[in-house]
Amino acid sequence: MKKQEIKKLSKDEIIKNIDKFKKDLFNFRFQKINSQVTNPAKISETKKTIARLKTTLKRKIDA
Repeated sequence: MKKQEIKKLSKDEIIKNIDKFKKDLFNFRFQKINSQVTNPAKISETKKTIARLKTTLKRKIDA
């Protein structure tokens, strides 16, 4: 997700997306262990997206 897309989301949508990306990351870890990862860059991209979502959520809560 891009920053602009994340800014448009509501608090509930951000929380749902964080959960979804955490599940994806969990699955990527198992794929990595079993050498089934098709795109290893997706792991770091997913981590960065989770961090962006958490940062935006914190900003919206504090505001």
